[in-house]
Amino acid sequence: MNVYDFDNTIYDGESCFDFFMYYLKKSPRLVSYLPRLTVAFAKYKRGNVTVEQALEKYAPEVEEFFRSIEDIDAGCAEFWDKNIKKIKPFYKELRREDDLIITASPDFSIAEICKRLGIDNFIASEIDLETGRIIRLNMRSEKIVSFKEKYPDAVIDCFYTDSPKNDKPLIDLAKRAFIVKGNRIVRIK
Repeated sequence: MNVYDFDNTIYDGESCFDFFMYYLKKSPRLVSYLPRLTVAFAKYKRGNVTVEQALEKYAPEVEEFFRSIEDIDAGCAEFWDKNIKKIKPFYKELRREDDLIITASPDFSIAEICKRLGIDNFIASEIDLETGRIIRLNMRSEKIVSFKEKYPDAVIDCFYTDSPKNDKPLIDLAKRAFIVKGNRIVRIK
């Protein structure tokens, strides 16, 4: 099994941020969220916030944002119509039937792009779309917990990430690991 982080790994950018910006264009009132969400993303990427801190500090605003979207399925489909072009070309060359995407991005968004890419296996942050509530934030150490819960006997042949610091537990579990910077892939294990 090959396992891929999603954002900045096979997707060129942060899909959650792009999703928010997509909705900001449709609903300018969302601009009030922009400063705090930008700070939250920066802290997450630098590894300066734990899962618990992220949930405590940012969950209410994220949940409010999700609740504000009237037809999230249609919006998600429209978002991916415009952004599927940001899937990096190398992924098509490496793709296997048993690939797994593991990401902090929300499950409804990852389900849509995985369907379009023909990927059956993914683990993502779980969102209750009726309440906007974050059920599980699948980031950092939580990724290894969710992976072992869903695939207790799986062997990771190759793991691809943009962040060796944030994804160290999955790197340690994999036979081989690669860091992805832009379209460049470098073996690190």
